[in-house]
Amino acid sequence: MSIVIKVDNLSKQYRLGEVSTGALAHDINRAWYRIRGKEDPYLKVGEENDRTFKGSSEYIWAIQNLSFEMKQGEVLGIIGRNGAGKSTLLKILSRTTTPTFGEVRIKGRVASLLEVGTGFHPELSGKDNIFLNGAILGMTRKEIKRKFDEIVDFAGVERYIDTPVKRYSSGMHVRLAFAVAAYLEPEILIIDEVLAVGDAEFQRKCLGKMKDVSDKEGRTVIFVSHSMPMIASLCSRGIILKNGLMAFDGAAGAAVHHYQNGGKGNSALLDYSDGSKKPGDKMATLQQTWVQDMDGNIKSEFNIGEPFRISMRYEIFNNVPLPPFPNFHFFDQFGQYVFVSAPSNKNITNGTGLFEATCYIPGNFLNVGHFSLGVALTFHHSGIHVSFYEPHALNITITEDMGSSATRSTNYAGEIPGVVRPLLDWNVKKTL
Repeated sequence: MSIVIKVDNLSKQYRLGEVSTGALAHDINRAWYRIRGKEDPYLKVGEENDRTFKGSSEYIWAIQNLSFEMKQGEVLGIIGRNGAGKSTLLKILSRTTTPTFGEVRIKGRVASLLEVGTGFHPELSGKDNIFLNGAILGMTRKEIKRKFDEIVDFAGVERYIDTPVKRYSSGMHVRLAFAVAAYLEPEILIIDEVLAVGDAEFQRKCLGKMKDVSDKEGRTVIFVSHSMPMIASLCSRGIILKNGLMAFDGAAGAAVHHYQNGGKGNSALLDYSDGSKKPGDKMATLQQTWVQDMDGNIKSEFNIGEPFRISMRYEIFNNVPLPPFPNFHFFDQFGQYVFVSAPSNKNITNGTGLFEATCYIPGNFLNVGHFSLGVALTFHHSGIHVSFYEPHALNITITEDMGSSATRSTNYAGEIPGVVRPLLDWNVKKTL
């Protein structure tokens, strides 16, 4: 596949407060330097764009030193908190703003959907805006006419197609804008977090269309979303931006896992026994928690057919009538609950002192993917009392060698969806 986007050392700096330098002479001098192609004499080094503190500089870097390439047909998901620099990057790629430093090379026509109503003239009808957007993309009137009925049908706004778009709702704006961007055949499609405005049915249609655009038509897609399931299911690759800097670049699933767990990656051991402050209260504290294989080796990556065990060591200070319940919480890579496990009553011991609890996970139970594990200890004392709860204490990965029949739990071809994947008993027989 050929490279269609090349971003090299891209940076964008903004000045907070007033746009001008504050003096007419400085503004004229700045313009004179720009005309001659020289660097802005008033450009300062600036600060990292961390919005959690005020800072001392009046200049901030919205994005800084970003470099990456994209191949034709690749679907890239860009992840990050609000203010991380995602929209600034997309605006530069869409050529709606210019970088302070660095360069972007793009091969092909670009269609952008950065915000509700992008590229639409509010006084023109939906029909007129379709032809206007097509002309901006460099398409002939004949080409636009050929796609017109498909655009209107996909958007579901046929009844309002001759109405000025200023009277459209936000959802109708997005419907028509996405249909135009997807069906007018740009080589590169850039989509910001606008699909969240649409209803659930339209979001499913959009995701299906984006898959067709990349898989069947070989077009390149850049997609920004705060929906981790969308990023993981749609994208082949993920980039995480943090305070304008690139924090991660890799497979989409790994990017989602990295983002959900605050960049900690896999961690098979959490140890508070070294004197650090332990989670807990006056009734009990957590000492350690870890993941092991069945031979006792601490590890964070397991084959799908490999059993493993999770343990926690905790100290109880106060004896209560009902025994405490240690419990483990499993989350998938999107932060959704998979299950919670606690021992049965017959396996619970009451009393004070140090305790160790272990939960055994069989092979062929969890599906391939990234999981985070939470640890908690609860008492039934004047209601339910939680002494400690660490929601993402440990992180593990379940893998499977797709090419090895020895490590695959089934000969079914391809990836198998779902969070759990038990190897259940089956009986298949010929009846005739």
